[in-house]
Amino acid sequence: MRPIEEQRQLDDPVWSCLTTRHAHFARGDALARRYVESVSPIGALSGAGAAHVAALEALVAVGEDIALIGPAVPALAANWEVLYASRIVQMIRSDRSPLPEGDIEVSPLAAADIEEMLELVELTKPGPFRPRTIELGTYIGARLQGRLVAMAGERMWIGGFREVSAVCSHPDVQGRGYARALVGRIVNRMLAREETPILHVDRPNARAIEMYLALGFVTRAELPLLYTKRTG
Repeated sequence: MRPIEEQRQLDDPVWSCLTTRHAHFARGDALARRYVESVSPIGALSGAGAAHVAALEALVAVGEDIALIGPAVPALAANWEVLYASRIVQMIRSDRSPLPEGDIEVSPLAAADIEEMLELVELTKPGPFRPRTIELGTYIGARLQGRLVAMAGERMWIGGFREVSAVCSHPDVQGRGYARALVGRIVNRMLAREETPILHVDRPNARAIEMYLALGFVTRAELPLLYTKRTG
């Protein structure tokens, strides 16, 4: 079990990540931070006051979007359009036993695969993914007749906690064990590095939550999600 102080960083995971391990991918200040736009649309605030909203507006140009995740999600004025609002389930796997990896052939994904990765994400909607998201960690994929049909990888990094992310399978192969095999390999890599796997999943996605529970993840918390676009 990680120290209590380290676990508390998960209470505001995006803020914790952008002020520590991923500070070099971040823009912003002590009030508002976000990933560089080409890396991810995700951001967080250190509070919900007027000064925090002003700092947010300094980071998001008119016409740009941002996904705020964390306990400090403010009420925004009419110059912001809400694109989606939900609750994110934060799950953690403290169990150190390795997961089955299946017999699916898996290969690392690199810059040459980004176009296919973006196409798969657009089709399956696992969460935000941008052209440079691949720089945040190791991503792996499975191919069928040369076509990328499933992938998974690592995104946020908070102390000794590492986030499983971008888990998705093409509709043609769903239910055939691709997601479980890829998650198994990503989690086992984390365990080998003495990291504790975490992940975040949209609460309405009951199918994914059920799979993660079966893989030994447990729910730790729920966090507000506000995906919004600045219109003025």
